[in-house]
Amino acid sequence: MALKTRFTELVGVEHPIVQGGMQWVGRAELVAAVANAGGLGFITALTQPTPEKLREEIARCRTLTDKPFGVNLTILPAITPPPYAEYRQAIIDSGIKIVETAGNKPAEHVEEFKKHGVIVIHKCTSVRHGLSAERMGVDAISIDGFECAGHPGEDDVPGLILIPAAADKIKIPMIASGGFGDARGLVAALALGAEGINMGTRFMATKESPIHEAIKQQIVANDERATDLIFRTMHNTSRVARNAVSQQVVALERQGAKFEDVRELVAGSRGRNVYEVGDNDAGIWSAGQIQGLIHDVPSCEELIHRIVREAEELIHGRLARFAPTKQAVPA
Repeated sequence: MALKTRFTELVGVEHPIVQGGMQWVGRAELVAAVANAGGLGFITALTQPTPEKLREEIARCRTLTDKPFGVNLTILPAITPPPYAEYRQAIIDSGIKIVETAGNKPAEHVEEFKKHGVIVIHKCTSVRHGLSAERMGVDAISIDGFECAGHPGEDDVPGLILIPAAADKIKIPMIASGGFGDARGLVAALALGAEGINMGTRFMATKESPIHEAIKQQIVANDERATDLIFRTMHNTSRVARNAVSQQVVALERQGAKFEDVRELVAGSRGRNVYEVGDNDAGIWSAGQIQGLIHDVPSCEELIHRIVREAEELIHGRLARFAPTKQAVPA
């Protein structure tokens, strides 16, 4: 059983379910499990410390699946930025044909990927940015609502408004991101005009997710209120799991703190430590409001097949009951 959309046709997968790039999480074992279950998974390029290590991770993923998968390349401002062009070249040299881009000013990378026949999906947090990416020549958009983990942008528009607003104007295939984790979300996204869903936090709480079991169980235990928005005062909002560190950052921001004042608290190395040792309060880590709808830690195959099965049941069962019945025409 499969739900065919323009997006599944574009990228050659069975189901319109995507595991997007996640720092420290998008590794070969998770990506391959998603691919083998008929979804589309993305290795996170910058999780790998060097472009050469990225090549090795792509090769490792190919030993685990023969299905399509991609690589995420996120471009963020930094005092000392990583060698993006070298990571991009590693992706191209490895023969990857699907890339998820995110972040600032991706034009240079989009142009180079397109020269090599790579399908580019760009993640956006607003309609205007989606239209800009469409003009830039990307093949699909991932539209990210305010509910999402990570960076939701500064407009604070939730998916229920953002997805149809984008669908009204964007002509290329679009998947919905932020707040998705079950069949109800998939059916809603399709109804709102998307061609599939992107899930991050939901895939963190799977058997193949390469993070500590204690953090998976923390996601299950958390409800929809268990996130904090940090960097609001710095106009670089990020949604993270609520813990002692995030609460400290929020409190410091209320007192007028600048980034330099919280730099040590939000260091990426501390966030990585959360996933490795299973200490919820070791640092900042990303999670979305969808935590409130996550109640188990299934395999990726179990999760994807459950979502597709229940989506079909919703479409042909509960929703079908609301369709008007055809009245017999009198002879």
